[in-house]
Amino acid sequence: MKDKIVKELIEKEKKRQNHNIELIASENIVSDDVLRTQGSILTNKYAEGYPGRRYYGGCEVIDEIEQLAIDRVKILFNCKYANVQPHSGSSANMAAYRAVLNKGDIVLSMALDQGGHLTHGSSFNFSGQDYQVHSYYVVKETQLIDYDALEEKIKELKPKLVIAGASSYARKIDFERIGKCAHANNALFMVDMAHIAGIVAAGLHQNPLDYADIVTSTTHKTLRGPRGGIILTNNEEIAIKVNKSVFPGLQGGPLMHVIAAKAVCFGEALLPSFKEYIKQVLLNTNTLAEKLKELGYFVITGGTDNHVFAINVKKSVGITGKDGEELLDKVGITCNKNTIPYDDEKTSIGSGLRLGAAAVTSRGFKEKEMVEVALLLDETLKCDRKVETLLAIRKKVKKLTSKFKAF
Repeated sequence: MKDKIVKELIEKEKKRQNHNIELIASENIVSDDVLRTQGSILTNKYAEGYPGRRYYGGCEVIDEIEQLAIDRVKILFNCKYANVQPHSGSSANMAAYRAVLNKGDIVLSMALDQGGHLTHGSSFNFSGQDYQVHSYYVVKETQLIDYDALEEKIKELKPKLVIAGASSYARKIDFERIGKCAHANNALFMVDMAHIAGIVAAGLHQNPLDYADIVTSTTHKTLRGPRGGIILTNNEEIAIKVNKSVFPGLQGGPLMHVIAAKAVCFGEALLPSFKEYIKQVLLNTNTLAEKLKELGYFVITGGTDNHVFAINVKKSVGITGKDGEELLDKVGITCNKNTIPYDDEKTSIGSGLRLGAAAVTSRGFKEKEMVEVALLLDETLKCDRKVETLLAIRKKVKKLTSKFKAF
């Protein structure tokens, strides 16, 4: 690379990723094939439109690549129609909403502070500004989705769309139950499976395509692909609307280098080795949660069924999520502050930390290493914060990560 400044910054970030323990649940480490494909000459090609219906010439190879991505993701999630062009999960959600909703329509989704997502109705986001979004919640004592109350809200509000899916909910979601109630009350049902897509692909969670009218997802996180989005459905009428919503409704030319990397990712997820990877992710996440419980931490929902969970650090060690995140970052453990159900802290502070095991599992961590990670977390969060103490913990972190290079 001729640009020495950018090259140095990339090397600096590479060093950070290699030396840190990555516990951010929405991040992962892609394969060399995904990485090389995304950095390929395909970035040169403009391809507005869809396979066989482009607004530019010279798209014959591009058509094959996008069709391959479509065909593979349809097999992966057992669905009839797929759009692989959304640039992100947020743009996939926007396109999905615009395909089935009108501005001002009533939407019911999981509250952000309960584990939901920004694009499911936050007043700061387009979703909360364009639609009348109402929230459903978890039971305060158990932090589990209150399905009875959710069903009552569907009957009472008569929403146009019910949304399931979350960014920090640690338990399996009963798509079948929510979908049946939504449909019984003439509502459409949408699932945003961005976080759990890899778990669904591995057959270790209910497939939302069996129950939902429309499904959105990212392709990174547990699916371990490039950063991007997808929209899936088994409804031909909705599929036509989705395609129009994505292009020309919201996007111009698709990112063909990313779509090719998505095709690689879907191919990898179809291999038997991917299911074994996801099984290890689940084992690792559960091991981390159980060890932290043993060490006295309050784990939201009492445990985890997937790749993510949150701990109440304010209740456990008397610090905020923001303080915990910053403290852990000083020793090379990366995670994010998070609000917890019925939190008394604002979103920018939070009483919790969200932890995930997808990225460290990609590096080769197993249960033994997750116990070590739990002990390092505990030591850091309870330390005296002296420079020499933090440096000593940082040394332990580097010793662990040196055995499992990310790149």
